Amino acid sequence: MKSFEFQTWEITSRKDRKTKPWRVRWAVAGRRFEDTFRTKALANSFRAELIKAANNGEPFDTETGRPMAETRALNAVTWYAHVREYMKVKWPRLAAKSRRGTVEALTDVTIMLSAKSRRGRPSDAVLREALYRYALNPMRWEDDVPETHATALAWLERASMQITELETTATVRRVLDGLCVRQDGKAAAASTIGRKRAIFYNAVGYAVELGRLDANPIDRIQWTAPQVASAIDRRVVANPGQIAALLDAVKSLGNRADRVRAFFGCLYYAGTRPSEAADLRQPDCELLGRCLDCDADLTDVTAPPSGSCVHEKIEYGWGRITLAETAPRSGTAWTDDGMPHERRGLKHRARQDTRVVPVPPQLVALLHHHIGEYGTAPDGRLFRGLHGGPLSESVYDRWWKLARAQVLNDTQVASPLARRPYDLRHAAASLWLNAGVPATEVARRLGHSVAVLLRVYANCIDGGDAGVNDRIGGALE
Repeated sequence: MKSFEFQTWEITSRKDRKTKPWRVRWAVAGRRFEDTFRTKALANSFRAELIKAANNGEPFDTETGRPMAETRALNAVTWYAHVREYMKVKWPRLAAKSRRGTVEALTDVTIMLSAKSRRGRPSDAVLREALYRYALNPMRWEDDVPETHATALAWLERASMQITELETTATVRRVLDGLCVRQDGKAAAASTIGRKRAIFYNAVGYAVELGRLDANPIDRIQWTAPQVASAIDRRVVANPGQIAALLDAVKSLGNRADRVRAFFGCLYYAGTRPSEAADLRQPDCELLGRCLDCDADLTDVTAPPSGSCVHEKIEYGWGRITLAETAPRSGTAWTDDGMPHERRGLKHRARQDTRVVPVPPQLVALLHHHIGEYGTAPDGRLFRGLHGGPLSESVYDRWWKLARAQVLNDTQVASPLARRPYDLRHAAASLWLNAGVPATEVARRLGHSVAVLLRVYANCIDGGDAGVNDRIGGALE
């Protein structure tokens, strides 16, 4: 605890103490302290320092009675030691991808907060690898560290700056400026800068929480991160005709590509995130239709036919899918179970929450075809790798690039139009909003808040331009 309540008394001499007879007495928040000195001059000097700190408005530590700055200096730790404590505390509550991103950011900061000129400094590449693989990953602290990396970490323990040096604004500014540059010397993306700055701020805030700093020094710096575009670039949004052609192109690439056609359909027709679609399971799909031969309503078009009719001709209807979990890939080093994918709940939702999304006949047909041709994994997953594992981003991304090259002209291929599979989700949101679906319902289907939806897709909403242009044209006449 700290307090500004300070009181001191005159120096006294104790004749029963021959080695240090001169005594200084003072109180902080009503608690009394004393220290003894060999000469009166030393006692006067110490008392003067206490009074100077009080006159300067410095807080005092109620446990030691000393000015907080002095207490912090005596108990100071290096940035390297602090950031390891920070990772140990934060690790259990971070998602696997967030763990990786946090370690990446703090690796950059820790290298910048080490002495450049200290003898025996390893290369930045070795330091980076040692921090990223071993030092900042609590799950690997018990692993055997290769000699090269162990030597680099031993150097860091000696060369890392004291955390109190962050009270110097020049040091903080140097770190913030360093976050704006990639390893190859080029400017970093605005989103990357913003993310790393937030992680750095949080780690320094933890030092404030522990009493290692009075306040977060980043707040004193007149430094602004580059603006991150929050709205979707309208140029990425493909129209329904283009997307239909792209899905047909995926089918034409062969059976291995056709295995992910319905996956792309989920992103467009249901507006799912890729990680949500990749974890979709057959029991979570309600695929409805009507048999044109016997006029029977089918509650599950994938179920074996009963009776004499084999239901060869089906008119697909609206169905729905229930999204419950995701399994994003983050790497074996960042998950608790050592698997490359982390099973978790839906984004921005409680662990057991689900999201029910109605799906149009086009997606019902795609899912029916997919289940009939390729079946499901033993756990019911619709989409999987060739060997039954989780669907890899590299696999479906490769087929999407080939489909774009087949359907789009050279100018369109070079443009942002549907460049990533994720852009299918953007196209879905744009289609629904421009079709007049209420923003609340679009947000619910996408798993967004309404505020986020309108901010992200503001550039994709059409309507009213003709009327506004007419009014402006009339005023100009």
